[in-house]
Amino acid sequence: MGSDTQGARRADSAGTADSTGTLDEALERLHACGPEHEGWLSNHAPMAVEALVRHGEARSVHRWIDAYRDKLEDMPSPDSPVTEANWREALGDPRRLADWIDHFTHQIDEHPWQDVLALWWPRLLPGISAGATHPVIRTGHAVRALLTQGGLTTPRRTELAHALGYWAARHSTLPGVTLLPAEATAEAGYDAVPLIADQSGGIRARLARITALPQRPVPAARTTAQEAGSGGTDPDEARADLEEIVRAATRRYATHAHGSPVMLVHAATAPNAVLRILPALPRTLWAAGADAAWAASAAVTAVYSPAEGGPTPSSSPVAPQAAFARAAAHGDEHAIKFADTALDVVARTDGGDPLVTAAMLRATELIEPV
Repeated sequence: MGSDTQGARRADSAGTADSTGTLDEALERLHACGPEHEGWLSNHAPMAVEALVRHGEARSVHRWIDAYRDKLEDMPSPDSPVTEANWREALGDPRRLADWIDHFTHQIDEHPWQDVLALWWPRLLPGISAGATHPVIRTGHAVRALLTQGGLTTPRRTELAHALGYWAARHSTLPGVTLLPAEATAEAGYDAVPLIADQSGGIRARLARITALPQRPVPAARTTAQEAGSGGTDPDEARADLEEIVRAATRRYATHAHGSPVMLVHAATAPNAVLRILPALPRTLWAAGADAAWAASAAVTAVYSPAEGGPTPSSSPVAPQAAFARAAAHGDEHAIKFADTALDVVARTDGGDPLVTAAMLRATELIEPV
């Protein structure tokens, strides 16, 4: 099973290991609950508490869960077991939520979790936009917790099973779309995304209206090399592209979040989830992950982004970690998760990025506080 130790360290650079045991306590508390509420809205608690603990807010986690309890529902009843013989017909069947979670729990009990992840990654990746991208985001938080020093605990392994089970049960693919030429930068790629004309209804109805998306942005020098027959994208290039995609999406939130402050968070958090997962996967799977991450982010942009961006926020004296503390105090799960992704971007950016910090603050301004 391949993994990238340097990549794991990079993914770990924005936070520290949990020495309090709070994350495992919180996950055990949450695993009696289902991954959704009110039909299909996502249970964000496991993702939010992982971010809070990671960034020094462990003391607030159980109070946060108490405040979130109205959005927690019991695990749904099982239907029939998922097996190696019937998994294809069960894929994308939300009635099988409990069955899928049971299946992955058993698989991770019996095999190394990295092996289970590698087996299912190509199977689940085409459905990355399922559940408004929440399943892949939850998987990213689960993998990051497992990759953290001392992170191989039973609650964290169980959390990965819940995340993968949620993804499998809600698996759905984007409609067939025309692939437009790749832009040379991630910023240009987002600008080139065709916005759907009718931005009404829920995300599933909106995604069905997409007819075209640009391919993953590729630097001009590499495009020239590929046209000359020098070969395709290697794993390190794919990861570098994905880092730029996450950075561009996070920065773009500062000027475009007014289109949909909650939903546009996922344009950054979904590709960042894939970036967190890559170090746990064989390198041969990285490029496909980057392509799918871009497609998911571009799709969210297509269905929620406003046609015009707002003014660039002025620089703020607030430090990035203080901006995360504001998100934690704000309490909304989307503000917390977006700030968490923004701190990853800051950790990968020499000298920081004032617009990334401004985007964190923008989320707490536009999203209604808890």
